[in-house]
Amino acid sequence: MPIPRETVDQILQTARIEEVVGEFVTLKKRGANYIGLCPFHNEKTGSFNVNPARNIFKCFGCGKGGDSAKFLMEHEHLTYPEALRYLAKKYNIQIEEKELSPEELMAQTEREKMFNINAFADKFFVDTLWNTDEGKSVGLEYFRERGFLNPIIERFHLGYSPSKWEAFTEHAKQNGYNPEFLEKVGFCIKRQNGEYYDRYHGRVMFPIHNLTGKVIGFGGRILQADPEKKLAKYQNSPESEIYQKKETLYGIYFAKGAIVNKDECILVEGYFDVLRMHQLGIENVVASSGTSLTIEQIRLVKRYTRNITMLYDGDAAGLHAALRGTDMILAEGMNVRVVVLPPEHDPDSFGKEYPTEEVVAYLQKNAKDFVRFKTELLLKDAANDPIKRGQVVRSIVETISVVPDSIFRISYVKETSRLLDMPEETLMMELNKLLRAKFKKSLGVEGEVIPDEPIITQPQEKPEEETLPPGYYQEQDLVRLLLLYGSDLVTIKRLDENDQEVEEQLSVAQLIIDDLINDEIRFSDPVNLKIFNIFDQALNTNELPNNQFFTSNEDEQMVNLAINLLTTPHKLDQWEKYEIFVKQEQDHLLETVQDALLRYKDQIIDAKQREIQKKLKEEEDVDNQLILLKEKKHWDDLRLQINSHLGIVIVK
Repeated sequence: MPIPRETVDQILQTARIEEVVGEFVTLKKRGANYIGLCPFHNEKTGSFNVNPARNIFKCFGCGKGGDSAKFLMEHEHLTYPEALRYLAKKYNIQIEEKELSPEELMAQTEREKMFNINAFADKFFVDTLWNTDEGKSVGLEYFRERGFLNPIIERFHLGYSPSKWEAFTEHAKQNGYNPEFLEKVGFCIKRQNGEYYDRYHGRVMFPIHNLTGKVIGFGGRILQADPEKKLAKYQNSPESEIYQKKETLYGIYFAKGAIVNKDECILVEGYFDVLRMHQLGIENVVASSGTSLTIEQIRLVKRYTRNITMLYDGDAAGLHAALRGTDMILAEGMNVRVVVLPPEHDPDSFGKEYPTEEVVAYLQKNAKDFVRFKTELLLKDAANDPIKRGQVVRSIVETISVVPDSIFRISYVKETSRLLDMPEETLMMELNKLLRAKFKKSLGVEGEVIPDEPIITQPQEKPEEETLPPGYYQEQDLVRLLLLYGSDLVTIKRLDENDQEVEEQLSVAQLIIDDLINDEIRFSDPVNLKIFNIFDQALNTNELPNNQFFTSNEDEQMVNLAINLLTTPHKLDQWEKYEIFVKQEQDHLLETVQDALLRYKDQIIDAKQREIQKKLKEEEDVDNQLILLKEKKHWDDLRLQINSHLGIVIVK
């Protein structure tokens, strides 16, 4: 059922863009706006701008922009109705809904169906855990034996899948879900005889949430030991359109706020590690469950902080996992520290044995930067063997070489020099050799000598730009003024019927539209013309559209143009701290609009002059030439008047 237009308007007007974006991106105040690292492309310097006054975002790096709903659609791959429902839930706005008919269920997109079945399953597993005899005696008892309290079990929606082989499949079928679709999403498996059974039967369930809190997959843990190892301890959802393991971190939905507040993310390996830390009140914790740490997961953390602490088991597997992850984290320009637990512990068992204060103290005392961690770890194996020691040095320098910031590389070299008691110059020479080799490889000349003389290549011919209509940029400037100041009032002077000068107040929109219509000028670009016509029609009802009408419009071209014109990467307010105050266009709005109109007309006239000049060259009839010359003089005189007002000298 479509959401009523008035409800859509209420949702978009209520949603605060800085709050919505701030759930997914770390934002810093910059004047009246906020900036951050763009979540849509990989960047080191923030070009992502959030404008609370206009309730829009814009990235000046990749060009993406829009309102709160558009951000969610791009970032979370939601449909427009899904984005609106998310915002409505966040801001407690009621949407009148009705049960979907079988026809409407069939019409849902594959993606919507996947979210729906996951939400349906989540409810079933939670209900089974708390409200069935088997769930309480087996699943709930298991969590309690492991020391987890009700608030954590409820917060993370932990559940239980009955031991009966077809329990969930039958329940889903009774509620209209197709078994083939259940198999595709990963809830059941098809036997050779064509029957289906539950993938997770007899397991405790861990729903996996995306950044908006939607369930995108599950992990199920077996409760009884399998001596023959026929059953995997953990069974995870297969990858799908909404769930990709390499891009997912368990617990990120519950941890993102704490990560931003503490400016640090603690990375662990398993579901129970996350649950234990949260139960202790250490909430900036996530896990790379079901996969080794990936670049995508690191970049997901990078949206909220540049500081990662890896909290891994003290056994060999945990140590090597930490070593694998440090290089990837450093290559993304992030800071990484490692905390190694005693060999007999993982984060879950450690947090179960010690109170919060001791766990926090242990993390603070034992956190080591990657140089110290890697040096101490590798030197244990090298002992006094000079060959192994040399390999340790090279391994550490290789890790330093992936750090993109040269200042941090120098700092790490100094620390390595101190720890290994080696001259900085020796380490720096080795580092520079590695950096030069990487540079050669990036140029595709690996193994070759790069000459001192620059390589001269033939310049490539630039492709011809698409021909723009006359006055295109001036036309866009007028559209920008309509969007920014359309309803603002300016005072003009005119002569009444008695030739007396009187003052009159007009809206900027009326001034622009009336002036162009009087001169029989219409915008030539189709999108610009749409906006022109919208304002023209609105003047008849005296209800001028606001920015939201254009930034939340169904017309994608209009939205993109509006976002581009309403945002700018340049800020004037930065000069105010030096007591330099720049006069801005809104301070002299009438002059700004009149100048913009004249500049636009100047370009239109220039195009007409060129057209006449071309006709004169081609015309052979003397009488027609005289007519063209007279027309040319008319436009020449008009253009001289305009440029005299603008203070422009035309050089011929």
